[in-house]
Amino acid sequence: MPLSPPSSRRALRHTRAIQVQAFARDDGLWDIEARITDTKTRDSKLASGVRPAGDPIHDLWLRLTIDLQLNVVAAEAASDAVPYPGHCDTIGPDYGKLVGLNLLKGFRDGVKQRMAGIQGCTHLTELAQVLPTAAIQAFAGDVIDTRDGDRGDDQQHKPFQLDRCHALRTDGAAVARFYPRWAVKSEASTEPS
Repeated sequence: MPLSPPSSRRALRHTRAIQVQAFARDDGLWDIEARITDTKTRDSKLASGVRPAGDPIHDLWLRLTIDLQLNVVAAEAASDAVPYPGHCDTIGPDYGKLVGLNLLKGFRDGVKQRMAGIQGCTHLTELAQVLPTAAIQAFAGDVIDTRDGDRGDDQQHKPFQLDRCHALRTDGAAVARFYPRWAVKSEASTEPS
């Protein structure tokens, strides 16, 4: 279901696009590549000069190479379009500081500690924040087993995605329907009436 219709006429002025792709590598590692672009529908007067309408103000890339435990083993950034050429586009190598972080264990805080403020690029650092959930989505059904019941009763651990969002909470209707073995009664439903 899309958003409701806007309540007023409007004109598009700015588009920010974020794209993330995940690649399984021949060596057993994964590359998670993210790109962020900002474009305007009109010419933009920047301190560095005029950027024509439709030409990106930002066109930035970030690649994290991760192992199957979601540890960052390599990281790099590149800048194809920036508002301050020769300045913004020099920070890329610093994103190597993300090596050693784990996408599931304190990654976002680690990114902030290592790359916030003048230590990094605001846009690349913001882009890094979407990578944990993108990596989990990439691993789902391939590296992380998200199914239930396919292996019979020998499955010892509940599927990874349970209790990680509102819809898949173990005391909710979706889990009761699709993952009944892992469903638990909520405190509200066990209270006497």
